[in-house]
Amino acid sequence: MAAIVEAARARHWQHRHGARVAAVISNKAAAQGLSWAKEQGIATAALDHTAFENREAFDAALMSEIDRHEPALVVLAGFMRILTPGFVRHFEGRLVNIHPSLLPSFPGLKTHQRAIDMGCRFAGATVHRVTAELDHGEILEQAVVPVLPGDTADALAARVLTQEHVIYPRAIEALLQKG
Repeated sequence: MAAIVEAARARHWQHRHGARVAAVISNKAAAQGLSWAKEQGIATAALDHTAFENREAFDAALMSEIDRHEPALVVLAGFMRILTPGFVRHFEGRLVNIHPSLLPSFPGLKTHQRAIDMGCRFAGATVHRVTAELDHGEILEQAVVPVLPGDTADALAARVLTQEHVIYPRAIEALLQKG
């Protein structure tokens, strides 16, 4: 999230594309990103998913909070919840995410360990459109990193993360350029 905010400023998205990071919303009130965003002067909100009766109720409240900011894009960054089909439909075409694997390989969790266990020589990250099917939307951008001998999941994750910080802002800017 911070890489996206910093890229928006450094690349003058407000001036060039009429776009800015309007808000940062989390399902965890203690999320470090909320504090950082607030320090940057960005609107923040926290909606505790455990306070809602079910997934649909939480997603409805989240939709309402997002809609208050009238976003052209809804960018998921570190949001580790499966969204309901109704939520995805509501933001269809405007909802993007990043996943720490070279999709379509290794959707879901524990991607780095799974790549190591399978003997992959390369791993990476994928920016994609969000669909109702987990980690299966249109691929917008990918980055590849080598899996090194003796790699641990944490070491591989750290290498992948450096590339996530490059490709996610780049993919968002490409979407902004398309309008």
